[in-house]
Amino acid sequence: MSRILRYYNLDLIDYKKAWDLQYQIHSLRVNNEIEDTLFLLEHPNTYTLGKTANIENLISDENFLEKNSISVFNIDRGGDITYHGPGQLVGYPIINLSDWYQDSHKYLRALEEVIIKVCKDYGLTAERNENYTGVWVGDSKIAAIGIKISRWVTMHGFAFNVTTDLSLFKGIIPCGISDKAVTSLEKELGVSIKVSEVKEKVITHFQEVFNYESIIIDEIRNLNQKIFEEIKGY
Repeated sequence: MSRILRYYNLDLIDYKKAWDLQYQIHSLRVNNEIEDTLFLLEHPNTYTLGKTANIENLISDENFLEKNSISVFNIDRGGDITYHGPGQLVGYPIINLSDWYQDSHKYLRALEEVIIKVCKDYGLTAERNENYTGVWVGDSKIAAIGIKISRWVTMHGFAFNVTTDLSLFKGIIPCGISDKAVTSLEKELGVSIKVSEVKEKVITHFQEVFNYESIIIDEIRNLNQKIFEEIKGY
């Protein structure tokens, strides 16, 4: 069966609006009204706590949150607490695993593989950690992954630190892991990196890893006019 992925670049979008959008697209995908979909984007400063998060891992006080304009959300993905912000490339694949492999672990490993391959393109060795989900450079996490799967259609996804302000991770214990650091592509390479350039590499490797015959680059307004009207102004 020919598999097609539609890709939408949302640039910078409020976390709640992107979350709402995911739910609407998820419903359309479950009902086979659209093809598999990938959103690549950035968020304003945000902390999100997954279903298994320990609130004690949010160690910042109100002054820190207000000073850095950080929003906080309790959400429905797996995993603990993480940070999103400008310079971090976030990917939300909404894809039907029934058309690929109905295997959540294989899906997680495939998301990791996409990021590992992008890092390799830059001459950076990134790898998995047998104890933790995500992508690592040594003992430092460069990409976090947290997903939800309902009726074998995915939501949420990965957060890849490209030019991220890593100081804002100090307000949390990232993913509840207190003895590991976080890093970014820019920090590891010591050179300036454009998020737009990294997006292109992610798309290329996503197509390869998930075996799509083609990728269609589209605009969100073409996906569904009603949905666009509901989130216009993002």
